[in-house]
Amino acid sequence: MRAVLAQAILSIVLASAACAEPLSKIAIIIDDLGWQLAAAERVINLPGAVTCSILPQTPRGAEIAVMAYDKGKDVLLHLPLQPMSRDEPADPGGITLDMSRARFAEMFAADLATVPHAVGISSHRGSLLTRHPGHMRWLMEEIGARDGLFFVDSYTTHLSVALAIAEESGIPARRRDVFLDSDAAPESVAREFERLKRLARKRGAAIGIGHPYPATLAFLEKALPKLEEEGFRLVGIRELVLGQPVETGVKAMVARAGQAERKGD
Repeated sequence: MRAVLAQAILSIVLASAACAEPLSKIAIIIDDLGWQLAAAERVINLPGAVTCSILPQTPRGAEIAVMAYDKGKDVLLHLPLQPMSRDEPADPGGITLDMSRARFAEMFAADLATVPHAVGISSHRGSLLTRHPGHMRWLMEEIGARDGLFFVDSYTTHLSVALAIAEESGIPARRRDVFLDSDAAPESVAREFERLKRLARKRGAAIGIGHPYPATLAFLEKALPKLEEEGFRLVGIRELVLGQPVETGVKAMVARAGQAERKGD
């Protein structure tokens, strides 16, 4: 009888310990928003704290940023940085290697103004510019001059020094762990999502970047609601970098209403 009782107590203790273990955190960023409203609406309606990364100076960028903010999603300025390839068309608001320091600052400020509610900056392309310490210092100076912003290196080249320069400059920063849809085939998205989960389990947190492709969004619509039962917590990128949770759903709507009332006082 005592053995049975001891076994029962041990089972309860082990179960309690398992429940007390913190869930591994996963942040999902969807890049390249700003051109098409329909795709952006589908991203914004994904369940949970998915982060919306919006290109500057795009036709629908400001509108999408406001919609995402109103739904409690984190918003990033997806800052175009010069890539190695000369074949890729120039992005609106792009930062290039030949810019002076003053022109760099002007373009950064202009880009940021077109993405309201941005809580941080992520790099778009940038396989050339992110390997240049001088320009990355300029970028971190601009980020640091604005309270509360942080940086996410999309890490399009292993030669990127962006994260190291951010850390040297005292800028909160993280680096992308997995691209979900470099190959947009459904089986490839699923495979990379599993890799993201493995990294999150191993490290306690991981960042995945995807794009508003139909296959990616279809997969996430089904996969994201299962994360918690699988031992993960989907968080906004702000929480992963700064420890500040994003408000979603009803909680977000209540918070926005409260802010509106205070502005009206």
